[in-house]
Amino acid sequence: MQRYFFAFLVFASAPSALAVELPKEGSYDYTACWSGVNNVITFSKNHTASSYEMTGTTRSNPPDGMFDKNTFRCVGMNASLDGKFTGSTVCETVDVDGDKRLAYFSLASDGSLTRENVAGTGKYEGMKTVGTVHPLGPFPAIKVGTFQDCNHQTGTYKLK
Repeated sequence: MQRYFFAFLVFASAPSALAVELPKEGSYDYTACWSGVNNVITFSKNHTASSYEMTGTTRSNPPDGMFDKNTFRCVGMNASLDGKFTGSTVCETVDVDGDKRLAYFSLASDGSLTRENVAGTGKYEGMKTVGTVHPLGPFPAIKVGTFQDCNHQTGTYKLK
């Protein structure tokens, strides 16, 4: 019985024991993929809007880099009103150690996407990032009302 309890403790403690202190600044390069559901308003061909919720995962390049094997969930809204596009998304991300990040994405009418780290816990507290987001899709929807996609994100970070 004690052997099994010890093995459980080793297994349960492994993520914390293996956690490595991050450099105070550096770069990141990862691919994020997700799927979700959306709720669409098609008022006319010139006026549409949608809200959505999605969940996904990240994989860094190279593996075991910054933000590797994170999972995330996001909620957001997009609109196209007389040819002017707008959108915003808020995402909560958790890493293998249980530390979290909260990010805000904003879509401008010119199609550019900005990302802002809003808050963090643990090693991400006070983190600042600067980077780019490049869409890799779109991918075909597997079912009406759903979506799947990926993007490639690169940039730099600074910890407090």
